[in-house]
Amino acid sequence: MNKNEVEAVFKAAGLTRLLKDLDALAKPSIRLSTNSAVEEAFAIGTSKVGGLPDLPTGITWPDWKGTPQSFIAQVRMEDAQEYDITKVLPTNGMLWFFYDAKQETYGENLEDKGGWQVFFHEDLTHLQRANAPASLPQSSHFQSCGISFTSEITLSQYPKLEIVSFDWTEEEQKKYEDLLATFPSKEDHGQVHHRLLGNPDTIQDDMRVQCQLVSHGIKDETSPQATELAKNANEWQLLLQIDTDEEASMVWANNGMLYYWITATDLHKKHFENTWMVLQSE
Repeated sequence: MNKNEVEAVFKAAGLTRLLKDLDALAKPSIRLSTNSAVEEAFAIGTSKVGGLPDLPTGITWPDWKGTPQSFIAQVRMEDAQEYDITKVLPTNGMLWFFYDAKQETYGENLEDKGGWQVFFHEDLTHLQRANAPASLPQSSHFQSCGISFTSEITLSQYPKLEIVSFDWTEEEQKKYEDLLATFPSKEDHGQVHHRLLGNPDTIQDDMRVQCQLVSHGIKDETSPQATELAKNANEWQLLLQIDTDEEASMVWANNGMLYYWITATDLHKKHFENTWMVLQSE
């Protein structure tokens, strides 16, 4: 669904007046669809979810508290480039994502930092397929899946956080909530939602203030320091969302999702080591 089609959806829902806020609400995303396959089917350096990572020299399989982390995904930037409408991702190189194999890291405390890893490398001429560490639990070693990419418009679940001068009526808010319940289609709501960029499919609350405060070691949301930091919470944006996915044998808590976040500044500077990760579940 492109922006013109989204405008048509708003008009059909009786929300023509809110088209003035569409730029704040609608964010382009790259939808990732998975298809399982044997590891040997993937050429070195192929974008994939699960399986074994293809790592460059100098990057070793990360661990957390003595246990190897789960390999989540690797995304070749050249594969995603065509679908990156806003052109904010690097045009070449690879991103690798790992997460706590015991799923005990939720992104709620500063001490969680290290319970996930995001690596970025531009030179992909010397990649080697890594062997899974012997101490990685079998349940934390996921099925390898190929990725297909599509561009997709996503809508914010929290319009009050996006719009500076929020002036919606209660009726308009109700109509917007009804629209979200069927956007982009009723059938899509039951599907797996992996994505790069865009608005996240949140299960609980918006995560941007959490990322901003916790990554700075702030626990008291009522403190003056928290109030000041929260002003820049919208600097955080979704980098990668990984859903519970039977195809990849991934289950996050109770049908949950992993969300890797990064600030717009760090994304522009390719400082992917500065991500923050949150696990939400039902």
